[in-house]
Amino acid sequence: MTEKNPLVELATEAIKNYVYYKKKLDSPDNLSSEMKKRCGVFVSIKKKGQLRGCIGTFQPTTANVACEIINNAIAAASEDPRFNPIISEELEDLEISVDVLSPPEKINSKLELDPKRYGVIVQKGFRRGLLLPDLEGVDTVDYQLSIAKAKAGIKEEEDVQLYRFEVKRYK
Repeated sequence: MTEKNPLVELATEAIKNYVYYKKKLDSPDNLSSEMKKRCGVFVSIKKKGQLRGCIGTFQPTTANVACEIINNAIAAASEDPRFNPIISEELEDLEISVDVLSPPEKINSKLELDPKRYGVIVQKGFRRGLLLPDLEGVDTVDYQLSIAKAKAGIKEEEDVQLYRFEVKRYK
């Protein structure tokens, strides 16, 4: 069996600990340099190739990446409104990935986007929608923006402020 990335291992352990014991995992003592940073983090959970949960923060909300991973892993497993909470019988079938986000960069035009390289944040007033980059089936900027707007409850024809970001994806 191949060894998982430490960030993915942490997310996996946080999910298992929560599903089995309903307890939040403590942050590890020996943090890698990546885990010590302060960044937004998304944790995505798939089961047999299908999305099963995805929750994240586009800017840091905790002391470090390790804490963001723990919080977002638990939320992805138990609070994603699109899915029922994960149960113990599913744990062996899950594939977990962790995306560590660069700080969002305000852009002036959709011409500065590339759905394979950049994630996007659309904003209109208090409504905000985010879509990660390099997602299966999301091959055009217009489709990427359409999904992000729908997630925010923003109509297709409404003008929005655009932000882009890059991710480091760990599987």
